[in-house]
Amino acid sequence: MDTAAMRARRRERWLQRAERVRDAFGLVFILVLTTYVLASLLENRGWESVVLTGATSATSVIALTSSHARPRLVHVAIWLSALTILLAAIGAASDERIWLNFASVIQISLLALAMAAVLRRVVTTAEVGSRTILGAISVYTVLGILFTFAYGTIDRIQGGPFFEGVAHPNGSDFLFFSYTTLTTTGFGNLVPGGQPGRMISGLEMMIGQIFLVTLVAGLVSLWRPGEGLRRRQAERAKG
Repeated sequence: MDTAAMRARRRERWLQRAERVRDAFGLVFILVLTTYVLASLLENRGWESVVLTGATSATSVIALTSSHARPRLVHVAIWLSALTILLAAIGAASDERIWLNFASVIQISLLALAMAAVLRRVVTTAEVGSRTILGAISVYTVLGILFTFAYGTIDRIQGGPFFEGVAHPNGSDFLFFSYTTLTTTGFGNLVPGGQPGRMISGLEMMIGQIFLVTLVAGLVSLWRPGEGLRRRQAERAKG
């Protein structure tokens, strides 16, 4: 059988599968919430880190596919996701933090790339709808998860504790601190003990406020629920 024809058919099947999940920002949002729940309940160490890495990988790949990313980029994301899961498994089996640190750095980069693709799709869309709003909310929610992973990685690398007065913080501590920082709630029960934690948390505050006030608020103001349905009904009536 012609090899070129086989490759063309595989490419066509891949594009058909990708088309079914394009603009599926509702699915992306569900995966983001799943990752949030897992990050709240599981520790990002040992075999629990493998489960968390798998959930984050699925979120990144589906987000890229939903954002009309190039098939080649999605393929690279799949391979990188598999690599991060493998590194996390090696770290869990060997009890060596360095493998999980490598996995976390790749995972943060991959998730950031995926959310940048979602954001690009959101800001370039011709019509603001429920999918657009879900895409923007997904990006905002993932910001908290990204900084959570960053704080956890810093805590494993630096010599002293990340938080003042907390010798052994767990994963839920980093997640809680990240979202109170992102939303500028600032309860004050968890405070970075030094640099670079303070610098990064300040950056998270600025990004969270700018994103929420400019993009999300702007999209909500342009959203007209039911407008698409009314337009389709009008077109059918004319036909």
